[in-house]
Amino acid sequence: MNITLRFFASVREALGSSQETVTLPAGIDTVGQVRRHLMERGEKWEQALSEQRALRMACNQVMCGPDQVVEEGAEVAFFPPVTGG
Repeated sequence: MNITLRFFASVREALGSSQETVTLPAGIDTVGQVRRHLMERGEKWEQALSEQRALRMACNQVMCGPDQVVEEGAEVAFFPPVTGG
């Protein structure tokens, strides 16, 4: 399955990338599984996407949790919580 990944703010800075297209291995079909799969890429990925870190996730531009199912062509985004005033 091919999906587009988007990274914002401090996640983008930590990874040195704002977007990429990836082909997921069989069996990875939720946003949480995508996150864990990406963490296996190495230390900077593990730190940027750590489950200990408060990160927001979206699938196809809709906020979601880790159980959100990902389908072919989906856009999955990771970003830190945003505050404003």
